[in-house]
Amino acid sequence: MKTLADLLLLGDPRLYQNCEPILPTEKHLVGGWVADLHNVMQEVRAKYGFGRAIAAPQLGIMKRLIYMNIDQPVVFINPTLTDLSDELFELWDDCMSFPNLLVKVKRYQSITVHYLDQHWQPQSWTMHDSLAELLQHEYDHLNGVLCTMRAIDDKSFRWRR
Repeated sequence: MKTLADLLLLGDPRLYQNCEPILPTEKHLVGGWVADLHNVMQEVRAKYGFGRAIAAPQLGIMKRLIYMNIDQPVVFINPTLTDLSDELFELWDDCMSFPNLLVKVKRYQSITVHYLDQHWQPQSWTMHDSLAELLQHEYDHLNGVLCTMRAIDDKSFRWRR
């Protein structure tokens, strides 16, 4: 079982890598990966007081997998984003891989995510506002992009209080 000590931190070269799709032959591994993601997210919540979702590469699992748990757990296998809105909004983004740093970024107001669920069934979900932002953040992790790379300008960084 992975723990908070396994969470990759800013500067780890694996955080900048593109992740590979989960293959049908790897379906049996997803449950263990999700358990690890859940465990580490719970530890981050306990220590830092935030955390709604986590991407597999943050634990060194270089696969296209996102785990979200707000009201209930949702597993996104091999997600893709479509229908990105024309409207953008600004926010102070945070990340488990650098928990005390906030970064001002712009995100799409709404998106649609297409994915396979934990039962390998195709799903789609149109998200708005904070959920859309959250999924964009996690999706970026799958492509080796951190919110530090999306900062609006060189003054878009601050410490969490």
